[in-house]
Amino acid sequence: MAERAAKRTLDALAARVVGCRACPRLVAWREAVAAEKVKRFADETYWGRPVPSFGDPAARLLVVGLAPAAHGANRTGRMFTGDRSGEWLYRALHRAGFANQSASDNRGDGLRLRNCWITAACHCAPPANKVLPAELAACQPYLVEELQALTDLLAVVALGKIAWDATGRALVAAGRIDERLRTPFAHGVEVHVAAGLTLLGSYHPSQQNTFTGRLTEPMLDAVFSRASHLVQSRER
Repeated sequence: MAERAAKRTLDALAARVVGCRACPRLVAWREAVAAEKVKRFADETYWGRPVPSFGDPAARLLVVGLAPAAHGANRTGRMFTGDRSGEWLYRALHRAGFANQSASDNRGDGLRLRNCWITAACHCAPPANKVLPAELAACQPYLVEELQALTDLLAVVALGKIAWDATGRALVAAGRIDERLRTPFAHGVEVHVAAGLTLLGSYHPSQQNTFTGRLTEPMLDAVFSRASHLVQSRER
């Protein structure tokens, strides 16, 4: 019953996300990118709308990213699908047992998440991958509602400082913690934010981090291995 109720809530939330036009700058950018495209995807129809979250409504792990990539999720319509960041993330999730396959190219590619829900601090692709504070504030209620609907959560992985800060604010607004998060972001940081709920930090698997070696696959695996351990140890 609880899982069905969560699914109904999350489905309704996804419909609202997809129809959102709250931030004029983001609306203009995502639609311009979808119309102009890039040469390698010239034959594809871009999603060009806010990208909804997805995954298992009974998730015990929540993954919070920054925002859709202009020619990744803004093209495919699914979080972390069709870009280099997603390649890294889904390989890590697959190795940790949260995904049934290690790659995701499109919404119909058969990817299934187990015990995992993926969202972002901002649901629209931003210019130059930079989200303005007012845009983060406009998107925060969606993350708050997800935290309230996903009642089985045991661990949250925030990918990058912006996601870490947004998650901290949303946890307070959702009533999951009583006061603001005081622990600063760092890769591998772990905070027990509430009884039975742990927040983990990881560098975002962006090309800026992966191409420079700031984030390696073993580093990312370590975070999701820890998340898997937290989920499994509390399920017993």
